Parts: sequence; C-alpha cells; structure tokens
Amino acid sequence: GASGLEPLAWSEDHRVSVSTARSIAVLEQLSDVHSGGQDMVIHRTAVPAPAAACTLKVGPKKEVAECKEKFASSVDPTVSQMFMLDRVFNPEGKSLTPMRGFKYSSWSPLGCDANGRCLLAALTMDNRLTIHANLNRLQWVQLVDLTELYGERLFEASYKLCKADAPCGELGDFPEFQRRHCMQAPVRMEWSGICTTQQVKHNNECRDVGSVLLAVLFENGNIAVWQFQLPFLGKESITSCNTIESGISSPSVLSWWEYEHNNRKMSGLIVGSAYGPVKIIPVNLKAVKGYFTLRQPVVLWQEMDQLPVHSIKCIPLYHPYQKCSCSLVVAARGPYVFWCLLLISKAGLNVHNSHVTGLHSLPIVSMTADKQNGTVYTCSSDGKVRQLIPIFTDVALKFEHQLIKLSEVFGCVRTHGIAVSPCGAYLAVITTEGMANGLHPVNKNYQVQFVTLKTFEEAAAQLLESSVQNLFRQVDLTDLVRWKILKDKHIPQFLQEALDKKIESCGSTYFWRFKLFLLRILYQSMQKAPSEVTWRPSHEDAKILISDSPGMGSTEDDQEEGTSKQASKQSLGDTGKGVDIDDSAEDSLHQSSDTGGREPMVEKLLEIQAQIEAVEMHLTREHMKRVLGEVYLHTWITENTSIPTRGVCDFLMSDDGYDDRTARVLIGHILKKMNKQTFPEHCSLCKEILPFTDRKQAVCSNGHIWLRCFLTYQSCQSLVYRRCLLHDSIARHPTPEDPEWIKRLLQGPCTFCDSPVF
Repeated sequence: GASGLEPLAWSEDHRVSVSTARSIAVLEQLSDVHSGGQDMVIHRTAVPAPAAACTLKVGPKKEVAECKEKFASSVDPTVSQMFMLDRVFNPEGKSLTPMRGFKYSSWSPLGCDANGRCLLAALTMDNRLTIHANLNRLQWVQLVDLTELYGERLFEASYKLCKADAPCGELGDFPEFQRRHCMQAPVRMEWSGICTTQQVKHNNECRDVGSVLLAVLFENGNIAVWQFQLPFLGKESITSCNTIESGISSPSVLSWWEYEHNNRKMSGLIVGSAYGPVKIIPVNLKAVKGYFTLRQPVVLWQEMDQLPVHSIKCIPLYHPYQKCSCSLVVAARGPYVFWCLLLISKAGLNVHNSHVTGLHSLPIVSMTADKQNGTVYTCSSDGKVRQLIPIFTDVALKFEHQLIKLSEVFGCVRTHGIAVSPCGAYLAVITTEGMANGLHPVNKNYQVQFVTLKTFEEAAAQLLESSVQNLFRQVDLTDLVRWKILKDKHIPQFLQEALDKKIESCGSTYFWRFKLFLLRILYQSMQKAPSEVTWRPSHEDAKILISDSPGMGSTEDDQEEGTSKQASKQSLGDTGKGVDIDDSAEDSLHQSSDTGGREPMVEKLLEIQAQIEAVEMHLTREHMKRVLGEVYLHTWITENTSIPTRGVCDFLMSDDGYDDRTARVLIGHILKKMNKQTFPEHCSLCKEILPFTDRKQAVCSNGHIWLRCFLTYQSCQSLVYRRCLLHDSIARHPTPEDPEWIKRLLQGPCTFCDSPVF
C-alpha cells in the first residue's frame, strides 16, 4: 500500500511517483502517436527499497555498539525504554516490525540528469536519503547516498556545525547520543529551481554552469543545502554542502521560496513546524550569479497553536492591481489552509496572511498546486477534494473554493494523496475502498486514479497560447487532444483554423510540430482496428482454404463492407462539422458498391499521409538550416567536419518547389567557405561513398544501409544508437573527438515530437 507523508508527486517530465512499502512505483505518461487506443498510455518502472537497514553514523562502530548495549540494559526506564522504542536508534527493529518503505519523494526540475530529465530524491522510513536517475528508460540507478555522505562530514567535524562551537559531549551520555541522531535524521527534502553559477577555467575564462540545490530538513531544525553541478552524474557532481540553523523546534515541512523582482532572483526556505509556526529563512550562497536572499528570517505565522503544518506550496503569480510579481505561499494546517501573499515594493516586503476555513471536516492529508494559474487542491481522507482558486483584490486576495466529490466518479472511497499534472490537465488520486453499509472493507486495494480537470477546448487553447512551445513538456494537455481526435475521428474545425493562423503569422516550428501531432493522431483514428488479436493463432484460416465455398467469401465481403461503410459515414461526419447525417445520406451510402465504400477511406488515409510527409519535410528543412548555421559559425575555410555539409546543402537545393532565401544565402556562404571541397561520407564496410539522397538513411553503391542521425544528419555507422521517447527517429551517441558544438547539437530533443533522446 501507499506509504509516507505525501505518497504522490508529479514531475515536470510527466512521471508520477507513488511511495509504497516495497518501492517507489513510477508511472510515466506518454502521448503515444503510434497507437489508436483512447486510453491513457502509461509506462511503468520502479525504484526498489534498499534491502539493508540504514544506520546513522554517530561515532566509531565499536563505541556505538557499546553505547547501544549500555542504553538498552540501563536501569533507568526513561533511558532504556526511550532507546528501545525509538526507531531512529533501532532501524532494524529486532522485536519491532521492520521500517520498510518510503517516507517522502521529491522530483528535481527538468534538465538535471544526463538526458536532460528529472532526478528523483527518495527518503526511506529508516532515514536513508538517496538520488536516483532513469537513464535507459527501464531501470533506475542510484547516483548517490546523501545520508552516508552527510554522516561522514559530521564525523570529520566532530559533530560540531562550526569550529567556534563548544566541544560536544561524550557519546555515552544519552542526550548527546540523541543529539547526534537528530542532527542527521531527514524529515523532508526539496529541490530548488536551476540557477547559473560561474566557473573560472584554467585560462581565466569564465563559463556559465547550471546548478541545482537540494535542501534537506533535519529533526533538530537544521537544513543542509547541497549544491550539485548539472548534469548530475553522482558524487563527483557535488559542489558544496552548507548547513543552516533554522531555529524551528519540531520542524515538519519545508519548501523553496523563489521570487523574481526587477530581474533579480531572490530565494529562501519556508519551514513549517508541528507546533504551528511558519517562517522564511535566508539562504546565503556564494558564486551564484544574480542571486539574492533575505537579510533576516521573515515570520509568516508565529502562533504556537498546535496545528501542525503538513504541506507547503509556493506559487509565483502576477498581481494585476499592484502590477508586479508576487509569491503566494499556501500551507495545510489541520483542516485549514493558511495563505500568505508576499509582495516586494519600494516600502520593502509586504506580507498579507489569513486562513481559509470550512473546507474539510477532517485534517488535510495532501495538497497540490497548479503552478500555472495558482489553483490549489486539498484532500482529506474521506474522499473529498477541494479546488481553491485565488482571486486578487485591491490589496491582497481571496479564495473561491468548490468541492470535487470523488464518490460521484469512483463510488465511496478513502483518499491518501493527490497530485496535479504540470499543466493542470489531470489530478492523480490514491484511493482505497470506503465504507460499505457502515462497515470498513476487509482488504485494502490501493489504486492510482486519474481525473480530468480541463475540457478538450481548454487544453487546445492552452497549447496554442503556450509560452514553453514544447510538446513534450505539455504531455498532459496533448493527451486530452489525442483522446478527443481518436474519439471523434476528425480534427475540430476551430483548432485547425487557429493553428493555420498561428503558422501563417509566426511560423514557429512548435506549431508545425503540433500540426504533425494532430495529423498523426487523425491517421491513427482512421486506421481500421484489427478484428482479431494478431498474435493469437487462427484456426479458421485452414477451413476457409479447404472449403472454397462462395458462401463463405460473400459473408467476409459483407463484413468488410460493413466496417468500411461505418468508417465512410464517420469521415462524412467530419466534413459536415459534426452535423448528424440524415437517412437520405445513409441510403445513398448503402447503394454504393463495396469498392465505392472502401475507396474514400483509402483516399482519405493517403491524403493524410501526404500531409504528414509534407510537415515532416518542412521540419527537416528547418533543422537542416539550423545545422548548417552551426557548421558555418564553427568551421574554418576548407575544414572537414564529420557532418555531411555538402550533402545537406544539395538536399536542400534539390527541390525546385522549395525557395527559401535564408537557406540560399547560407548555402552560398558555406560553399564559398568549403572552396569546392565535397568531404563525402564513406561506408565503413566497403569504403564506397555514401550519397545524401534521403534524410532517414544512407545507402552505398554496394547496398549497405546505414540510418541517419536526425540531429546532425551523419550516418550512424555503429551498432549502438539512441532513440527518442516516442521512437520517432534515431540519433548517434556523442564521441570524445566531437567538438563542443556537435555535442550541443546531439543534446537536442526530437525535431518531430520534442521528446528527449535515449
């Protein structure tokens, strides 16, 4: 079953992590362009829980064993019982149940692992904090164990935070034994946004390096801020680790506060306590360009009212009345939602706060927020989910809230966690059966359910007005569009027209990729579903072959005619903009012969296929221009690069119908630079020249076929290459001898579907 504080988390690259007692199940949502099924497509992997229990390093092994023995057999019951029952001291449990499972998981921002995707930080019940990456789609790899590293750091520093601290006591004293455990038992951890740091090279040049911070909150209120260089590969990518004292007793939750004011990025850490207070703590970082923090801590709520802070979310918004950016901080405290609006004006930092009451009759067990529009979702264990929409007033804001009754969708259920998708199209909910006839269920079956929060029209509008201009980052929205087209078997007129207008007015390749996506889904929706499962052996075939009776043939024909009629009727339906077909149209369809019924369908498919090829060709040419631009910028006169420059130039100019002035000018400059050299590619098997006649493959005169890399158009002459997430195209692996600019090209996403490449 689900375990931990917030068992669900949804990453920016559309993976949902579900913390369970045995592993973290990861469900990756795919917007599959190759299948005609209307269901959501999910690719499932798992991060297994470690087999061995985690023991925190509080001193030399021999001394720790002696102290444990001493405390366990102590005559003072306040020591012996406290020691025996505390699971931080006894993770393996002996007579107690083992501490299996995960307490919390947190996703990094996009662009942190070697493939430019999200990393997963996982905290087990027995306090082991690790970072994992999914590098080959199927398997998760542990990159680093931060609990072990932090324990070693503390051991080397004699368990003092700074040298000026008074010398620490003896490990044999029970309070000291407790202190050493408390200062390294993590409560929660959260990732910051990606920030840019400056690195000075040997020749005194400065280069910008991306880095990300991971803040880890410990039981004693300390926060360790780890800084990692990107892409994060393991121990060697750790730049620094600083410990901050928050001064909060019994801390329960933390979140990053990130605020942009006059192009200055400010940040801090919001910490909540189990006793009620919430405050922001400054985070001082050296060497981060354009980075600022607060001068002193800011208290957002100071009452020790015994309402534990369960979850905190920080949402950046724009204040329409004050005409500036602001931060909305929301925290779940018992059954209430505490909110705080932070604005920086000439007078300084303005703080407005209040509570939203009357939402739930039970404590809030999970809270999630849609970062794009500031909508907050909360849920209690009785299956009630509340949607809170912030509405700005002259000074601060108010919330409009409405109830989402899950019982209307799933029947009587208990809820254990919720998470909203990155663009707000879906809500994932962990449910178990609720009470039936006043009785609790005998067995609990935990399920992750997905609820749609947006209509197809809202999703389409959001994709058209998108600021990210990347289909992969909006998979939840494209999935709704995919479902609608597969269901209706046509692209709605309003979407078609709006997209064509966008393509005409701005010409961004994003809209061409969106058009390609729509056409591919339309093509899938027109495909005739196989009447039988293809892998199952058929027993009827032999009978039909033996008894060559005309009767059998005619029924088969009739069946085929039936399906084609249905399809033709639907394709007629599209052109009629959703108008119902009347009986006369149906009669005329019945009169048409068998071939007449089937041909329009085939023609329609061929027409869509031609449109798909035209859009793919346009996208290929645009990328070819980009590659040639890179070649021109980074090469000397008559320098041979491994990119088949001459072949790409000839391919672009070969089509008489294609007349692009920028391409012509660029090719003219490149040919002048190449100075009549052709630098053709050669087949590695027979040393013959590989002509550039096809964007997808290269065939030499002896018939050897090599696939082409879609990012650089080189022929992949090794047996190992990468594929994009949706298996659209293939790319080669970077080699050590590749110059930086070719390596940069090879890091790009798929030119057809924006997916990352593995």
